[in-house]
Amino acid sequence: MLKVYTKSGVAFQYPGNWTSENEDDGESWAVTVTSPGTAFFIVSLRPDNQTPAQVVDEALDALRAEYKELDVESVIETISGYPAVGYDIDFITVDTTIAAWSRCVSLAEGNLLVIGQVSEFDRRMYEDVLKAMLGSFTIADGDE
Repeated sequence: MLKVYTKSGVAFQYPGNWTSENEDDGESWAVTVTSPGTAFFIVSLRPDNQTPAQVVDEALDALRAEYKELDVESVIETISGYPAVGYDIDFITVDTTIAAWSRCVSLAEGNLLVIGQVSEFDRRMYEDVLKAMLGSFTIADGDE
């Protein structure tokens, strides 16, 4: 069974056996959806003045501060009809390889940042699920 997360005109589907945790400070919000394994999916709306490229660069810089060797590829794609910028990222922790990605779109309400991550242990099981979650997005922007 699928669950649907909806907030601020943004909606996406996720598996019923995954858990979600919300943060909301009134202007910005974030939801973290976690698998029973190592995969997770973070969506946040940030009403700041940064460009989407600055937002994903900031997220990448945070990873670089923690992990010195990253394999990074720039990505431009479309999420629910909106242009998105981001990165596909691979890195190694003490015990495994991690596959991660970030995407950001600019909306009237702010920047929508989406991050997905899974370890090599669970990659076969959850990588396609994370991609399906990203593909399930619908966005009703305030300008429409």
